[in-house]
Amino acid sequence: MGFNKQNLSALCSLALILITYVPLASSVADDSGFLKTHNEARAEVGVPPLEWNETIADFAQNYANERAEDCAMEHSMGPYAENIASGKDMTGEAAVKYWCTEKAEYDYNANKCTTPNEADGCYHYTQVVWRTTTQLGCARALCKNGDMFVTCNYDPSQSPETERPY
Repeated sequence: MGFNKQNLSALCSLALILITYVPLASSVADDSGFLKTHNEARAEVGVPPLEWNETIADFAQNYANERAEDCAMEHSMGPYAENIASGKDMTGEAAVKYWCTEKAEYDYNANKCTTPNEADGCYHYTQVVWRTTTQLGCARALCKNGDMFVTCNYDPSQSPETERPY
């Protein structure tokens, strides 16, 4: 049994189908910029980089999948600290950069957020750079409304407010 043009053509077609429909094995952290962008923000303030944790990423993905139904900005209330965001075509990198815009609201000397409304505080940012956090897992899910729900989970979470994040 040798190769002829028909066999070669069929083999090439199969390879093209596999390349098109089978995603290459890669981490969500790499695909969406989650880990890279977190660690860039952390390097700016001199704290160690985070490590990607698949168990935490699985937790994040399960929760993101749950939120895909309504894209509600509700926290999971799970065992990890958590940042969430949503928006059209939102990548992991965009979400982390969005959380880091709160840096301007953090007063290091007073160790508090400068915004009067706690909901508009700087806690997303301080979680990104919290020095004792070592593990990260994040995920995204496309919501029925067309937005992308993004969640990142952290372990261990922030310490008491009496401590500084860095």
